[in-house]
Amino acid sequence: QVQLVESGGGLVQAGGSLRLSCTAPGRTFSWYAMGWFRQAPGKEREFVAAISWSGDNTPYANSVKGRFTISRDNAKNTLYLQMNSLKPEDTAVYYCARGTASYPATTTTDYDYWGQGTQVTVSS
Repeated sequence: QVQLVESGGGLVQAGGSLRLSCTAPGRTFSWYAMGWFRQAPGKEREFVAAISWSGDNTPYANSVKGRFTISRDNAKNTLYLQMNSLKPEDTAVYYCARGTASYPATTTTDYDYWGQGTQVTVSS
């Protein structure tokens, strides 16, 4: 069992920034793509961003492109999501997930381990 732990969520005003982190145990962290998803109340979980094992392939959802940046530090077994110019519609629980392969994917079925989520609330 792989336990992913997110941190860094909170309450921020529109236009502000937050950085989420996700730590994963074990020496296999660097073998797999990682992703961030989010789920707002009453909505389905949706893709935000993903990153390949090497960090050189980073697809984003259109809604966050240019505002969010995904990155990883394989030496620290840590995944990041830098979120800038936050909007009220970014309010959601954010989840990190481990992919089933080394290349990034955008659907939930391509991820096998999930964190517990961290709440991000953006006030207008």
